[in-house]
Amino acid sequence: MIMIHAMLKKIVCFPLFAFFSVLLILLFINPAAFTQVVNQATKKKVSIGVGLNTDIWLNMPSGIKTRAINQGVNLFVLYNIPFGKSNFGFSIGLGLSVHNCYGNFLVDNRNDTVHLMKIPDTTSYKRSKITLTYLELPLEFHFKSKSKVSVGLGFKAGLLVGSSTKFIGNGNIATSVYTIHSQEKVRLKFWGIKNLEQFTYGPTLRIGYKWANLYASYMISTIFTKNHGPDMYPITVGFVLMPF
Repeated sequence: MIMIHAMLKKIVCFPLFAFFSVLLILLFINPAAFTQVVNQATKKKVSIGVGLNTDIWLNMPSGIKTRAINQGVNLFVLYNIPFGKSNFGFSIGLGLSVHNCYGNFLVDNRNDTVHLMKIPDTTSYKRSKITLTYLELPLEFHFKSKSKVSVGLGFKAGLLVGSSTKFIGNGNIATSVYTIHSQEKVRLKFWGIKNLEQFTYGPTLRIGYKWANLYASYMISTIFTKNHGPDMYPITVGFVLMPF
């Protein structure tokens, strides 16, 4: 049953990520042309945001270190509701966020609890990470001046739709899932991390000029369920393009 559940998450996650990846490519190739098409179809009622960000991971277990840059993506579509003829408005929509945590650890399960096991110093590795993907419901109250400076304060709730671990390296490694004794480089990827919280939530902040925005979010909830994994959680900061 665990394998089937993991496969379903992978099936759901991949099409969503592929769809939003295409939007990201279109925006970077020709944002002006893409904006014009969207405007004609939606009459300025819909905003599309595509962003690149990094996660600052807090409350990591002792001895576990993460990279300075943990790149991810943040993608969303918002339906805008203006407050009369004022510069204020409200938006609600649907989004997808991908979070990565790169570090000197492996995911290990012991006694129904997830542990981040430090990679031995004798092991040579290129990359080890956790990837989490959430389908999100963003809400935002925003202000946009006549000079096209905008500020948005919001909140979003997320549903976990995909998770995986990846390791690239060699050496002697032993976890509850696998054991490696190899001097040649190996690549391992497993879908479906145990004991993850299925729902996340937290506030968001956006400050922008025209279609360029700085973005930040704070995940109030932890990644793993209480007492069944590390109490780690991310603060996300990045850059978001919104064509209008």
